Amino acid sequence: MRAVVTRVKSACVTVDGAVTGSIGTGYLVLLGVGADDTEADARKLADKTANLRVFEDENGKMNLNLSQAGGQILAVSQFTLYADTSTRRPGFTEAARPEKAEPLYELYMALLREKGFKVEKGIFGADMQVESINDGPVTIIFDTEKKA
Repeated sequence: MRAVVTRVKSACVTVDGAVTGSIGTGYLVLLGVGADDTEADARKLADKTANLRVFEDENGKMNLNLSQAGGQILAVSQFTLYADTSTRRPGFTEAARPEKAEPLYELYMALLREKGFKVEKGIFGADMQVESINDGPVTIIFDTEKKA
């Protein structure tokens, strides 16, 4: 799984002019599911997201995690994170098919909810408009295929 995690002051997603998810301080997570991803990848990524320490402490150091900062999560499915850009027109064969990707996307969010986070979302497969006020900006990329 791949995730682009951006620390935000606020973020929202709309579909057909209706807000489907909105948060204040927290993370906007663009989440891509790869063809070979498993439940273990969703668990690994949820743990990494929950424990990422990029919020400032009383000394101005990025030392607090999402829970300590009282943050929320807006998760948006993003199959284009698996784009093959070797040609001018990207291909997406490395992205999981919807019947596999959607349950892993939902599992990722459920795991974060189990950890006590408010998790908002877009609509899987929809044409979404995402707005955010980035904080910092601080943006971290996670890829469960990499060892770190």
